[in-house]
Amino acid sequence: MQNYKAPQRDALFLMREILNFDEHYAELGFQDASPDMISAIFAEGAKFAENVLAPLNQVGDDQGCEWQEGEVTTPDGFKEAYQQYVEGGWPSLAHPEEFGGQGLPYSLASVLAEWVSGANHSWAMYPGLSQGCMETLKAHGTEQQKKQFLPQLVEGRWTGTMCLTEPHCGSDLGMLKTKAEPDANGMYSITGTKIFISAGEHDMSENIVHIVLARLPDAPQGTKGISLFIVPKFNVGTDGELLDRNAVSCGSIEHKMGIKGSATCVINFDGAKGYLIGTPNKGLHCMFTFMNMARIGTGLEGLAATEATFQGALSYARDRLQFRSARGPQNLQGPADPIIVHPDVRRMLLTQKAFREGNRALAIYCMQLVDKTLYSQDADTRKLAESKLALLTPIVKAFLTETAQEATSYGMQVYGGHGYIKEWGMEQLARDTRICTMYEGTTGIQALDLLARKVIGSQGELLKLFTQDVRDFCHQTRHTTQFSEWSNTLEQLLDQWLQLSDDIAQRAANNPDEIGAASVDYLMYSGYITVGYFWLRMAVEAQQKLDAGTTEKDFYVSKLYTARFYFDKLLSRTRSLVTSMEAGADSLMAMEEDQFLIG
Repeated sequence: MQNYKAPQRDALFLMREILNFDEHYAELGFQDASPDMISAIFAEGAKFAENVLAPLNQVGDDQGCEWQEGEVTTPDGFKEAYQQYVEGGWPSLAHPEEFGGQGLPYSLASVLAEWVSGANHSWAMYPGLSQGCMETLKAHGTEQQKKQFLPQLVEGRWTGTMCLTEPHCGSDLGMLKTKAEPDANGMYSITGTKIFISAGEHDMSENIVHIVLARLPDAPQGTKGISLFIVPKFNVGTDGELLDRNAVSCGSIEHKMGIKGSATCVINFDGAKGYLIGTPNKGLHCMFTFMNMARIGTGLEGLAATEATFQGALSYARDRLQFRSARGPQNLQGPADPIIVHPDVRRMLLTQKAFREGNRALAIYCMQLVDKTLYSQDADTRKLAESKLALLTPIVKAFLTETAQEATSYGMQVYGGHGYIKEWGMEQLARDTRICTMYEGTTGIQALDLLARKVIGSQGELLKLFTQDVRDFCHQTRHTTQFSEWSNTLEQLLDQWLQLSDDIAQRAANNPDEIGAASVDYLMYSGYITVGYFWLRMAVEAQQKLDAGTTEKDFYVSKLYTARFYFDKLLSRTRSLVTSMEAGADSLMAMEEDQFLIG
């Protein structure tokens, strides 16, 4: 198995040279987030990912988790790695000092989260869910709730979950049945069953704080009648001290295709003590604080897998000798040439590389926007960032995870038959990453959110807001001969993007199925254009560095060649997506249900 290496240089390139994070942090008042401090944090985070977590990745896959009488044991080394994580102060990095945090920005912790996931996806699930739990408490909890729960969560002694899905309702949360009965003490008795709860039970922390959706007795039907509750595994005193065991139990764990070291639990609440968060019947609104950050986090998991599979495939392609190059022997001292000389292997590697770097640019840009929504003191700045995030979040979640399926498939393919063999690690990446298109809202749900709610629902305003940024940059580069073709291509696609959006909206006025029929193609089309914008920005910066006589010539030349590949081979996929969108809903919906025949 290829040893994972955290992509420090690429992250710093994006943060410092493309997105100007030094000025960004200064404007938000993060004086401690200096370039030297960031480099030091990245170096230590990389060591932890590479030396502690990566060696446990295959262990987790081999052993999985063990359930016995409601208790879950994690794979060998997972608990000890988590203690190192806590002792290193990593859980507290981006949380307020008043709760024991280090007061650093969300984006800094999120870059590290990619590396943690790239090194060991299963392990990363345990602390990963805690972040959204803490953000929900910070945004919607009372002062007493924050005092009771946040210090221990921030320290990492406790972990958190999100409990939405139930056996009968899946993503249709309006159907959930978990009940919340008020008691005489102002608390609530929570009863029901939740499924697919990542990190719902384990042996790595002292307590687990569940954020649970449930219905009050007089709640209206549907999503308008959902409230949100804190339900800890162990009851908690007013000062945060642990008390007796709450009526929360793990009924079983799922036997999964991948991320086997992550406990995916059935959690039963049998009259468990809970605390209402926010306003009654407004729980889904509060939960979106959790869900939106989780969706970006899931996009990062897709990015992390793309990085890891590229590293493995590249290493193998450089070493594996098979056949001779069509151009004649390249490895004169060997019996064959390394497979990296063959065009089809190059196609797969460059596709991985283009998604690896282009998707990371989009992800870190969105992290920057999240920073602004969380920390900016200027209302207009926050509003603008929120609007851009509204459009881009479903793209980050779905595009980065869908392209990860392609990248991890290529990771196996580059290895040939060896890619299908467990010891090499490529098939594990494909299995582990498959879930990313499903949880936190499937690709189809993200696509409907993007097209129906964000684009058509805003009458195109959110889309125009972002495309204007892209158009402005294209205007800056259109007179640069080297990049004029790419910028012109992007501008044409922007016009087409707006026109397609309008066309689908008009067709949907007569046939609502038109939105669902076009939505996934629309999302992928949007993703290719968005990532193309960031590749143009990276290419322009790379050329400027080369013109200035950089000492890192290979790094920047590599950016230019990969950008060229993206514009030639990947951005052109938008054409077939347009053809599919323009075909409409008829061929999807014409067949009657009983005409879907078997045999």
